[in-house]
Amino acid sequence: MASVHDFGRRKFPRAELLFSSARRNWSGMAAEIRNHPAGEIPPPVPQQMEITLALRGAEGARVQRRASGELQDTAVRRGTVWLCPIGVVEDSIRITDDLQDVLHIYIGREVFADMSRDLSRPVLPEEIAYRADVDDDFLRQVGFRVQAELEQESSAGRLLVDSLTRALAAHLVSLYAGERRPPPGDVSLDRNRLRRVIDYINDNIESELLLAELSDIACLSVHHFARAFRSAMGVPPHRFISTLRVERAQDLLLHSDLSLAEIAHACRFSSQSTFTRAFRRHVGVSPGEFRRGAR
Repeated sequence: MASVHDFGRRKFPRAELLFSSARRNWSGMAAEIRNHPAGEIPPPVPQQMEITLALRGAEGARVQRRASGELQDTAVRRGTVWLCPIGVVEDSIRITDDLQDVLHIYIGREVFADMSRDLSRPVLPEEIAYRADVDDDFLRQVGFRVQAELEQESSAGRLLVDSLTRALAAHLVSLYAGERRPPPGDVSLDRNRLRRVIDYINDNIESELLLAELSDIACLSVHHFARAFRSAMGVPPHRFISTLRVERAQDLLLHSDLSLAEIAHACRFSSQSTFTRAFRRHVGVSPGEFRRGAR
């Protein structure tokens, strides 16, 4: 993975390197922790999947980046996640204030090639979404575990990283692939199938909903269903479901005496903090502020 670390040096020439996997002999993944000064970052075209995780927040700091005409302006909090897939040409990247302890994980193209062979179908990392402020606890927890391994190498570190690399790649392809390209012309959700899927989601909004279940209802593969659903609804399935759950939470906040933790559990959020982040992003205030303002 030496070329990946070369990429980090090219992309972040002014950033202080705190920890690096350069001498760890990891396979498929490389990682760095850096301090970033405020200013512009030269945006080279990545030849690997890049996941960035803020390990520490910075009050008032923002990361502003643009690619394919899309501007992303993101506040930097502990746990903020950015995705930059292979081949994305970023027009600009700007950091408004100094940032400390930022983790960069790089996953090589060969990992996705291995997935293609295992699945006997092409897995295209170029189709993973270019996203900012990704609310994904799995990505965060893997990032924090990689941080711990960088800061203090363990005896089974290479084995751990090998497992995490493949889990990360599968997770990214499963949830975030297909957002950058339109679905094929022969893959679509007609009105009746779309209605069956939405009715099922509404009827089971307080249960765990799996992409495989929804794709079965639509009579499409998981991959094609995710793309067809986004084409029909304008958002991927997970974001559509998250919005409905926040709306359900609003109703419970207004018309029940359940605690915030109980509402988070009822609406299938993994924790109260995850619920609070999602609610604030959708509504603009925290659940507690929403409840107090309505009473």
